[in-house]
Amino acid sequence: MSAPVLDIVDMEVARGRVGEAYAVALSACRLNAGDVAAIVGPSGCGKSTLLEAIGLILEPQSVARHHLGSADLTEDLQLTPSERETRWARLRQHALGFVPQSGGLLPFLNVLQNIELPRKLVGLQGRDPLLEQVIGRLRLEPLLDRMPAQLSIGERQRVSFVRSIAHRPGLLLADEPTAALDPILAKELFTLIVEIARELSIGALIVTHEWSLVADVGIRQIVGTVCAQRRTVFDERH
Repeated sequence: MSAPVLDIVDMEVARGRVGEAYAVALSACRLNAGDVAAIVGPSGCGKSTLLEAIGLILEPQSVARHHLGSADLTEDLQLTPSERETRWARLRQHALGFVPQSGGLLPFLNVLQNIELPRKLVGLQGRDPLLEQVIGRLRLEPLLDRMPAQLSIGERQRVSFVRSIAHRPGLLLADEPTAALDPILAKELFTLIVEIARELSIGALIVTHEWSLVADVGIRQIVGTVCAQRRTVFDERH
Protein backbone atom coordinates (compact mmCIF):
# COMPACT_ATOMS: atom_id res chain seq x y z
CA MET A 1 0.00 0.00 0.00
CA SER A 2 1.38 3.42 -0.97
CA ALA A 3 2.09 6.08 1.63
CA PRO A 4 -0.51 8.84 2.13
CA VAL A 5 0.26 12.09 0.36
CA LEU A 6 -0.10 13.89 3.71
CA ASP A 7 -0.03 12.61 7.28
CA ILE A 8 0.05 15.08 10.20
CA VAL A 9 -0.44 14.51 13.92
CA ASP A 10 -0.41 17.23 16.62
CA MET A 11 0.96 20.19 14.70
CA GLU A 12 1.09 23.62 16.33
CA VAL A 13 2.24 26.84 14.72
CA ALA A 14 2.23 30.45 15.91
CA ARG A 15 2.26 33.72 14.02
CA GLY A 16 3.10 37.13 15.49
CA ARG A 17 5.39 38.57 18.15
CA VAL A 18 6.08 36.85 21.43
CA GLY A 19 3.28 37.68 23.86
CA GLU A 20 0.93 38.63 21.01
CA ALA A 21 1.22 35.51 18.86
CA TYR A 22 -1.84 33.62 17.63
CA ALA A 23 -1.49 29.85 17.88
CA VAL A 24 -3.04 27.36 15.48
CA ALA A 25 -3.19 23.64 16.24
CA LEU A 26 -4.08 20.70 13.98
CA SER A 27 -4.95 17.49 15.78
CA ALA A 28 -4.61 15.18 12.78
CA CYS A 29 -4.92 15.14 8.99
CA ARG A 30 -4.35 12.21 6.66
CA LEU A 31 -4.93 12.40 2.91
CA ASN A 32 -4.47 9.64 0.38
CA ALA A 33 -4.12 10.22 -3.36
CA GLY A 34 -7.36 11.73 -4.65
CA ASP A 35 -8.68 12.69 -1.20
CA VAL A 36 -10.06 16.23 -0.94
CA ALA A 37 -10.82 18.12 2.28
CA ALA A 38 -11.83 21.67 3.16
CA ILE A 39 -10.31 23.75 5.95
CA VAL A 40 -13.16 25.88 7.29
CA GLY A 41 -13.76 28.23 10.20
CA PRO A 42 -14.61 31.84 11.04
CA SER A 43 -12.65 34.71 9.52
CA GLY A 44 -9.32 35.37 11.20
CA CYS A 45 -9.14 31.99 12.92
CA GLY A 46 -5.86 30.98 11.27
CA LYS A 47 -6.93 28.90 8.26
CA SER A 48 -4.28 30.41 5.96
CA THR A 49 -1.64 30.13 8.68
CA LEU A 50 -2.39 26.43 8.99
CA LEU A 51 -2.14 26.00 5.21
CA GLU A 52 1.25 27.74 5.17
CA ALA A 53 2.55 25.38 7.86
CA ILE A 54 1.30 22.35 5.96
CA GLY A 55 2.87 23.80 2.80
CA LEU A 56 6.35 24.23 4.35
CA ILE A 57 6.25 28.02 4.36
CA LEU A 58 5.96 28.39 8.14
CA GLU A 59 7.95 26.21 10.53
CA PRO A 60 5.75 24.61 13.21
CA GLN A 61 6.58 25.15 16.85
CA SER A 62 5.91 21.48 17.44
CA VAL A 63 4.63 18.47 15.53
CA ALA A 64 4.43 14.78 16.41
CA ARG A 65 4.29 13.61 12.79
CA HIS A 66 4.45 15.41 9.46
CA HIS A 67 4.90 13.25 6.39
CA LEU A 68 4.59 14.57 2.85
CA GLY A 69 4.52 11.47 0.69
CA SER A 70 7.62 9.51 1.64
CA ALA A 71 9.36 12.55 3.15
CA ASP A 72 9.48 12.71 6.97
CA LEU A 73 9.44 16.42 7.72
CA THR A 74 9.53 15.83 11.47
CA GLU A 75 13.14 14.72 11.11
CA ASP A 76 13.93 17.87 9.11
CA LEU A 77 13.42 19.98 12.23
CA GLN A 78 16.80 18.66 13.38
CA LEU A 79 18.54 20.23 10.37
CA THR A 80 20.09 23.69 10.40
CA PRO A 81 17.72 26.44 9.17
CA SER A 82 19.70 26.72 5.91
CA GLU A 83 19.66 22.96 5.28
CA ARG A 84 15.97 22.75 6.09
CA GLU A 85 14.99 25.62 3.80
CA THR A 86 16.97 24.10 0.91
CA ARG A 87 15.22 20.77 1.35
CA TRP A 88 11.78 22.29 1.87
CA ALA A 89 12.15 24.56 -1.17
CA ARG A 90 12.79 21.49 -3.30
CA LEU A 91 9.78 19.70 -1.80
CA ARG A 92 7.55 22.74 -2.42
CA GLN A 93 8.68 22.80 -6.03
CA HIS A 94 8.17 19.10 -6.74
CA ALA A 95 5.54 17.75 -4.33
CA LEU A 96 3.18 20.70 -3.81
CA GLY A 97 0.86 22.79 -5.93
CA PHE A 98 -0.42 26.17 -4.66
CA VAL A 99 -3.46 28.22 -5.60
CA PRO A 100 -3.10 31.58 -3.80
CA GLN A 101 -6.16 33.71 -3.12
CA SER A 102 -4.98 36.38 -5.57
CA GLY A 103 -4.19 33.89 -8.34
CA GLY A 104 -0.51 34.81 -8.22
CA LEU A 105 0.08 34.74 -11.99
CA LEU A 106 3.32 36.30 -13.22
CA PRO A 107 2.27 39.44 -15.14
CA PHE A 108 5.14 39.25 -17.68
CA LEU A 109 4.24 35.71 -18.84
CA ASN A 110 1.24 34.79 -20.94
CA VAL A 111 -1.28 32.16 -19.83
CA LEU A 112 0.48 29.21 -21.44
CA GLN A 113 3.86 30.30 -20.08
CA ASN A 114 2.40 30.64 -16.58
CA ILE A 115 0.93 27.14 -16.81
CA GLU A 116 4.16 25.61 -18.12
CA LEU A 117 6.42 27.30 -15.55
CA PRO A 118 6.15 24.71 -12.74
CA ARG A 119 6.75 21.90 -15.26
CA LYS A 120 9.94 23.58 -16.45
CA LEU A 121 11.14 24.14 -12.90
CA VAL A 122 11.03 20.38 -12.19
CA GLY A 123 12.50 19.40 -15.56
CA LEU A 124 9.32 18.16 -17.29
CA GLN A 125 9.26 18.64 -21.04
CA GLY A 126 6.93 17.89 -23.91
CA ARG A 127 3.16 17.61 -24.07
CA ASP A 128 0.97 16.30 -21.28
CA PRO A 129 -2.30 15.02 -22.79
CA LEU A 130 -4.09 15.02 -19.43
CA LEU A 131 -3.07 18.63 -18.78
CA GLU A 132 -4.35 19.59 -22.21
CA GLN A 133 -7.67 17.93 -21.37
CA VAL A 134 -7.93 20.01 -18.19
CA ILE A 135 -7.14 23.19 -20.14
CA GLY A 136 -9.95 22.36 -22.53
CA ARG A 137 -12.35 21.47 -19.76
CA LEU A 138 -11.75 24.83 -18.07
CA ARG A 139 -12.27 26.64 -21.39
CA LEU A 140 -8.78 28.15 -21.40
CA GLU A 141 -7.66 27.25 -24.94
CA PRO A 142 -8.70 30.64 -26.43
CA LEU A 143 -6.80 32.45 -23.67
CA LEU A 144 -3.38 30.80 -23.89
CA ASP A 145 -1.72 33.74 -25.68
CA ARG A 146 -3.22 36.41 -23.41
CA MET A 147 -1.43 38.18 -20.57
CA PRO A 148 -2.87 37.99 -17.03
CA ALA A 149 -3.96 41.67 -17.15
CA GLN A 150 -6.26 40.78 -20.05
CA LEU A 151 -8.13 38.13 -18.05
CA SER A 152 -11.19 38.38 -15.83
CA ILE A 153 -10.90 37.40 -12.17
CA GLY A 154 -12.58 34.07 -12.87
CA GLU A 155 -10.24 33.37 -15.78
CA ARG A 156 -7.19 34.18 -13.66
CA GLN A 157 -8.33 31.78 -10.96
CA ARG A 158 -8.88 28.99 -13.48
CA VAL A 159 -5.41 29.54 -14.92
CA SER A 160 -3.92 29.56 -11.41
CA PHE A 161 -5.54 26.21 -10.66
CA VAL A 162 -4.25 24.61 -13.87
CA ARG A 163 -0.77 25.96 -13.18
CA SER A 164 -0.86 24.46 -9.68
CA ILE A 165 -1.40 20.93 -11.01
CA ALA A 166 0.66 21.19 -14.22
CA HIS A 167 3.63 19.33 -12.71
CA ARG A 168 1.42 16.61 -11.17
CA PRO A 169 2.12 17.34 -7.48
CA GLY A 170 1.08 14.88 -4.82
CA LEU A 171 -0.70 17.58 -2.79
CA LEU A 172 -2.66 20.65 -3.86
CA LEU A 173 -3.12 23.55 -1.41
CA ALA A 174 -5.71 26.20 -2.34
CA ASP A 175 -6.23 29.33 -0.24
CA GLU A 176 -9.74 30.77 -0.75
CA PRO A 177 -9.64 30.13 -4.52
CA THR A 178 -13.25 31.31 -4.99
CA ALA A 179 -13.22 34.34 -2.65
CA ALA A 180 -13.33 36.97 -5.41
CA LEU A 181 -15.89 35.20 -7.60
CA ASP A 182 -19.64 35.55 -7.84
CA PRO A 183 -21.67 32.62 -6.43
CA ILE A 184 -22.21 30.90 -9.79
CA LEU A 185 -18.54 31.05 -10.85
CA ALA A 186 -17.44 30.13 -7.31
CA LYS A 187 -19.50 26.95 -7.30
CA GLU A 188 -18.31 26.01 -10.79
CA LEU A 189 -14.62 26.44 -9.96
CA PHE A 190 -14.88 24.78 -6.55
CA THR A 191 -16.62 21.76 -8.05
CA LEU A 192 -14.03 21.48 -10.84
CA ILE A 193 -11.11 21.67 -8.39
CA VAL A 194 -12.58 18.78 -6.41
CA GLU A 195 -13.43 16.69 -9.47
CA ILE A 196 -10.10 17.18 -11.23
CA ALA A 197 -8.04 16.56 -8.08
CA ARG A 198 -9.86 13.26 -7.64
CA GLU A 199 -9.50 12.30 -11.31
CA LEU A 200 -5.74 13.00 -11.30
CA SER A 201 -5.27 11.31 -7.87
CA ILE A 202 -3.95 14.51 -6.30
CA GLY A 203 -4.64 15.05 -2.60
CA ALA A 204 -6.14 18.50 -1.97
CA LEU A 205 -6.74 20.86 0.94
CA ILE A 206 -8.95 23.86 0.18
CA VAL A 207 -9.22 26.78 2.59
CA THR A 208 -12.64 28.36 2.23
CA HIS A 209 -15.25 30.39 4.07
CA GLU A 210 -17.93 29.06 1.71
CA TRP A 211 -19.63 26.52 3.98
CA SER A 212 -22.40 26.01 1.43
CA LEU A 213 -19.94 24.98 -1.29
CA VAL A 214 -18.35 22.41 0.99
CA ALA A 215 -21.77 21.01 1.88
CA ASP A 216 -22.87 20.89 -1.77
CA VAL A 217 -19.78 19.01 -2.90
CA GLY A 218 -19.81 16.75 0.17
CA ILE A 219 -16.11 16.68 0.99
CA ARG A 220 -14.41 16.17 4.35
CA GLN A 221 -14.21 19.16 6.68
CA ILE A 222 -11.36 20.19 8.96
CA VAL A 223 -13.05 22.72 11.21
CA GLY A 224 -11.38 25.40 13.30
CA THR A 225 -12.71 26.11 16.78
CA VAL A 226 -11.55 29.36 18.36
CA CYS A 227 -10.44 28.84 21.95
CA ALA A 228 -9.40 31.22 24.71
CA GLN A 229 -5.94 32.76 24.80
CA ARG A 230 -5.61 33.48 21.06
CA ARG A 231 -5.66 29.88 19.86
CA THR A 232 -7.60 27.88 17.27
CA VAL A 233 -7.80 24.10 17.20
CA PHE A 234 -8.59 22.35 13.92
CA ASP A 235 -10.20 18.91 13.98
CA GLU A 236 -11.74 16.77 11.29
CA ARG A 237 -15.52 16.62 11.42
CA HIS A 238 -17.07 13.32 10.40
